[in-house]
Amino acid sequence: MHEPFTLLLSVYDGDRPDFLERAFRSAVGGQTLRPDQVVIVRDGPVRAELAACLDRLQAGSPVPVTVVSLERNRGLGPALDSGLAASRHDVIARMDADDVAMPHRFEVEIPLIAEADIVGAGLLEFVGDIDHIVGQRVPPTDPEQIHRYARMHDPFNHPTVVYRRAAVLAAGGYGDLPLMEDYALFARMLQNGARVVNVAEPLVYYRVGETSFKRRGGTDLLRSELRLQREFHRQGFTSSPEYVRNVVVRGGYRMIPWRFRRAVYRPIVAHYTERGEHGEHQSGGEAAGGGPEPSDHNGPGSPTPPLPVRR
Repeated sequence: MHEPFTLLLSVYDGDRPDFLERAFRSAVGGQTLRPDQVVIVRDGPVRAELAACLDRLQAGSPVPVTVVSLERNRGLGPALDSGLAASRHDVIARMDADDVAMPHRFEVEIPLIAEADIVGAGLLEFVGDIDHIVGQRVPPTDPEQIHRYARMHDPFNHPTVVYRRAAVLAAGGYGDLPLMEDYALFARMLQNGARVVNVAEPLVYYRVGETSFKRRGGTDLLRSELRLQREFHRQGFTSSPEYVRNVVVRGGYRMIPWRFRRAVYRPIVAHYTERGEHGEHQSGGEAAGGGPEPSDHNGPGSPTPPLPVRR
């Protein structure tokens, strides 16, 4: 018997109903090991088409679905904290509203959480559909390497993680650090002594496009980056030399033109192939989902007229 677990998704007005429906079905009915509960956080008002999709998924789900409706769009961190509170189980699996879970994802991850507080996995990046793979992200797997890597990069691919709610809450939950909430949470969990496991095997297909590279930069993200690095240094998670290095390298990465960010990201992070680069150019910039580093999620304070916080 597996330990019961909850699947947690956050949905906002910018999500596409067809992407959401595919993500949901891949992570519920399409799994060889299904979740025991699904919690969907509706992060603020959504248009009628998306609301109808949510109603349809809830009515037709093979497992119980709890929908948490927030009156206003609050952003990913606060939305996920609301979802944690609605979970019936200590073990929680994350999923983004436009990615695709491989059928054996939970069959691999859930047994591992029995002796861990966070379990992550690799992912495959795709454009358009999952038969068009353009890159792969392989996380560090050795616990010492995970701790070392975390001082400069998020060591977990957020859309792939399964974690224990008790360990998340002990670290203060997600909080509200726009665009960096998952990295900040995982760092606090590591400092708290969380037991960590990463599987190199890809278990999630992660949707990418040109917009994902654009959202990895800009002044809003730079502000969050600098705030994150100050918190890491103040908490003793990074040393003074590491702090300076991160501000220069990570901060500089946020400010260079997005085409240069893509050029840096592809060979170093995602192992892009020539086929992948050609395919994305043809795609016309497919909308990206929530990303591993950073979360593709814009913070509050949108220009007038107000726009929903985005992933």
